[in-house]
Amino acid sequence: MTLPVVFIDGDQGTTGLQIHQRLLGRTDLKLVTLPADQRKDARSRAAAINACDIAILCLPDDAAREAAASIENPAVRVIDASSAHRTHPDWVYGFAQMSEQQKTIITTANRVTNPGCYPTGAVGLLRPLLDAGLVPRDYPISINAVSGYSGKGRAGVDEFEGPDAAQATPFQVYGLSLAHKHIPEIQQYSGLSERPMFIPAYGSFRQGIVLTIPLQLRLLPSGVTGARLHACLEQHYAGSGFVEVMPMEASQALTGLDPRVMNDTDKLRLMVFENAGHVLLAAVFDNLGKGAAGAAVQNLDLMIAGV
Repeated sequence: MTLPVVFIDGDQGTTGLQIHQRLLGRTDLKLVTLPADQRKDARSRAAAINACDIAILCLPDDAAREAAASIENPAVRVIDASSAHRTHPDWVYGFAQMSEQQKTIITTANRVTNPGCYPTGAVGLLRPLLDAGLVPRDYPISINAVSGYSGKGRAGVDEFEGPDAAQATPFQVYGLSLAHKHIPEIQQYSGLSERPMFIPAYGSFRQGIVLTIPLQLRLLPSGVTGARLHACLEQHYAGSGFVEVMPMEASQALTGLDPRVMNDTDKLRLMVFENAGHVLLAAVFDNLGKGAAGAAVQNLDLMIAGV
């Protein structure tokens, strides 16, 4: 049996390094990367990408578009870890647990776009509830999320772990233009008919995300409760190896959410809190795991299985 050739384009960035480390010991594929003196050489990169079976792009958006455009071999399949193609109609969204059909679609896809880290939590919470009609598609959704500084990539790691780390801002809310690039992705794949409000932030911890979405029961269809929302999520993700829904009684007993509790796993943990007509949906996961490298490897495994 011929092993599939997997080429990582951009294996020195935060996500690329993680993917490289995860694949190094694998015996079911042949891993290819470029030596340092060829990484920026257009001919070398084009030759490598056209000679592989599956390319994983861990590049800035413009470079990812260029890499995808350089593919002439119709047999080459691609996983793009950048945000360049996330809402492109010709690319398959790589969140296998999003819907019943998505896993099969990814398995046979030629072009797969890895979900963004924040959208993984937002879509993971909202899509099942909107599809079930428990949350209206025009609900005025607000999303608050805090990520570890590795979410900034190498620049974030240098800022907090480099020689000037003592001057790094311990907590920073950003996206104040209310036009963050993740908003179209969240809206499209959650199924919202209106743009959600999305307020991201970085904290002075390396990795992990906590994302929350507040809901008011009076704005939801009659009879919807926190328990019904929880039951919907629980049913949707039943049997999933990568998404877990915390029992409601266990979540109600929590007094805080640590964004780091799922670090070094590829799992997304979802929770529902309820009190006095208010519901809080919450997601905790590793921005470098289920939010990036882990998701890419999950998609790679599905695509290899589909060969």
